[in-house]
Amino acid sequence: MKVVLVEDESMVVMLLEDMLADLGHEVVATAGRLDRAKECARQADADLAVIDVNLNGEHTYEIAQTFLDRGIPIIFSTGYDAAGLDPQWRRRPLVQKPFELSALEAAIRGATQSQV
Repeated sequence: MKVVLVEDESMVVMLLEDMLADLGHEVVATAGRLDRAKECARQADADLAVIDVNLNGEHTYEIAQTFLDRGIPIIFSTGYDAAGLDPQWRRRPLVQKPFELSALEAAIRGATQSQV
């Protein structure tokens, strides 16, 4: 599966790239700034997006919606639980930092199965 990562912390990007590779997926684009994230959401050839809820102090719900509008499932990543998300987004798959491989795998399964 081709994955876009929207994350502003380079160490987290590297960790997620390694974890996704371990699960057999390929990171095709990364975005650490809002303008780049918007571009990826509009144009990236991807099967899934993993999106940090807070990108340099800005919420990423608009980016998430753009991916969803294109039919690309999303997973939110955050240091908080689902209660930290805006209510309309709380049912979306979520992985909490620090990440665990099994939680990421389950979130991918949940995101991609809900798109079928």
